[in-house]
Amino acid sequence: MYHKTYGTIIPLKKRVLVSNMHFGMAKTKAGIILQDDDGSAAGVHPRWAKVYAIGKDQTDVHEGEWVLIAHGRWTRQINLVDPDTDDEFDVRMVDEDDILLVTDKEPDHHYVPGQMHK
Repeated sequence: MYHKTYGTIIPLKKRVLVSNMHFGMAKTKAGIILQDDDGSAAGVHPRWAKVYAIGKDQTDVHEGEWVLIAHGRWTRQINLVDPDTDDEFDVRMVDEDDILLVTDKEPDHHYVPGQMHK
């Protein structure tokens, strides 16, 4: 279940609104498929997401950057609908304290934290 919203939403204070959060199976470089949140240590992990909007007091991250968010530290999805184009996309709210890393480039969503990579 999700909430559908039309128009623009703006996070308050230092909060961050993200999109493009990757959910689903991950595959290690060795080809092992890990189910998403399967209860094992490898299935429960932080997620990358793209910063969609920031609150007026946020100075650590900027719109368009990619952030790694601590596992489970995001809200349920909000389905945004652009009233001009009717384009729909999903966003989630996160608190700045739950952001672990930031990068300018889109990360490899198949990377599984905790796995040895060469």
